[in-house]
Amino acid sequence: MFLLFGTSARDTVLTIVHFVCGYCSKAVAQRVIKNTNRFTLFFIPLFPVSTSYVNVCTNCGGVTKITKDQADNALQWVGAHAQ
Repeated sequence: MFLLFGTSARDTVLTIVHFVCGYCSKAVAQRVIKNTNRFTLFFIPLFPVSTSYVNVCTNCGGVTKITKDQADNALQWVGAHAQ
């Protein structure tokens, strides 16, 4: 009998915010992305192993790691200013 297990990665764009990039110094859109690694058994994702958050510049592609609190604040800020 074979037991197939491993991990799978999934990226989810949470929101897009606009501010000055720390790499290219341009005021452009920044994507807030949630990276989730899940344990899989027979190619079925069962539970998350690790979660991280990054901010990606749409102009230069610069990637900055952020905390969960910073990602939540970005979601709240966009929700408050979406009018």
